[in-house]
Amino acid sequence: MATTFSEAIEQVRKDLLTVGQVVDTGHWQGVSTAGRPDLQTVEIMNVFFTVVMPPNIEGLRWEIAPSTPWVDDHFAERVSHDPSNPGEAYKSWPWWRGQEDTTMTEGKFTHTYQERFWPKRAGLGYEDDHPSDDLFGIRYKAGDLDDLVVLLLHEPYTRQAYLPIFFPEDTGAVHGGRIPCTLGYHFLRRDDWLNMWYFIRSCDYVRHFRDDLYLAARLLLWVIDALSLADDHVLPGNFTFVCPSMHYHRGDGHLIPR
Repeated sequence: MATTFSEAIEQVRKDLLTVGQVVDTGHWQGVSTAGRPDLQTVEIMNVFFTVVMPPNIEGLRWEIAPSTPWVDDHFAERVSHDPSNPGEAYKSWPWWRGQEDTTMTEGKFTHTYQERFWPKRAGLGYEDDHPSDDLFGIRYKAGDLDDLVVLLLHEPYTRQAYLPIFFPEDTGAVHGGRIPCTLGYHFLRRDDWLNMWYFIRSCDYVRHFRDDLYLAARLLLWVIDALSLADDHVLPGNFTFVCPSMHYHRGDGHLIPR
C-alpha cells in the first residue's frame, strides 16, 4: 500500500521503465500505427495501489500535480448536471491539437464523461432542463450521479454505490469509435470514512494518469460534500486504483524522467 499519490505515481514510473513491454495495438484513437513506431506503446499490466486520501483539494493538487487549470475546468464540466457533448473544456486540454477529424463525428465525441454522469439528462426524453423519465435500461429507469448520492444518504453502508462510465453501447466497440477508458467508480462507506475504488481499463502514463487520478479523487470529495449537507461526519478514506493496462507511447518516452 502506497502512502501517497506521489509515491504511487513514482512506483508506476519505475515499473514502466524497468519491466515495460512493447505492445502494438494496431491503432490509436482512430490512427493506424502501421509505419508509426512512435505510436506503439510500452506497457505494464495489473497496476493496483491503495493510498490514503488527502483531506482536501489542495492536498490532491500537491500530491498528484495534475494539469491545472484545465483539470479543474473539466471537473466542473463533469459535475455540472449538463450532459454536454463536446463541451468546452476539451479545447484547453494540454494535448489537444485540433484532432476533430479522428475523434469527432458531426461535431460530437462518441461520449463525454458528463453524458455518462448525467445520462437521464442526455436521453431522448430530456426537455426543459429536467431529467428524462423515459430513459430506461433493459428493465428499469436509468440512474445518475445524484441517484448515487441519494442511495448513500439513505443507506450509508450500502455495497451498491457504483457509478458506471462504461455503458452497454461500448461493449465490443460496435460503433467503431472510441470507448471510455474509465469503467466506473465504486464508493463504500465504513464508519465515517468514504472510500473509492477507481476501475480503468487502460491508462496513458504521460498524457492521462495524473489527471485521471485527480479527476477521480475530486469526485470522491464532491460526493462527500454532497453527503455533508445531511451528514457532516463523512470523511475521505482510502482511494484504490485498478488498471489492467498502464502504458506510454514510445514517441512520448522522452517525457518520462529517467
